[in-house]
Amino acid sequence: EGAMESQEFSRLRKKLNKTQKQLSELLGASLKAVHSYEQGWRGIPVHVERQLLFLVFLSNEGLQNKTCWETLNCPAFRKENCPAWEFKAGTMCWFINGTICEGEAQKNWSEKIKICRTCKVLTSLI
Repeated sequence: EGAMESQEFSRLRKKLNKTQKQLSELLGASLKAVHSYEQGWRGIPVHVERQLLFLVFLSNEGLQNKTCWETLNCPAFRKENCPAWEFKAGTMCWFINGTICEGEAQKNWSEKIKICRTCKVLTSLI
């Protein structure tokens, strides 16, 4: 399971101005699943969490300009070894596994997203 809580899931759905049914279609999940995520009856799977964050990112014009390495003053040696730099995804570093956050790549999404949730790159988005 991901690190997203039911309240955040619901808040982000509303931020997208989508009904539960509309979001279920966007996420490729059942309406019952979306309802269960918001009620806290089911944990939110990583793929659903990532897809929801991606949709919120795409809906936020203007927040997609400054890269993570600019925001965090990332040193050149770290930046050049980071997948976000390699794939020119400095505004979506939070979406890419294996980024060199806090000096090293995290082992999995759960570890990575904990760091991202305290980082200005993602917090400015959500």
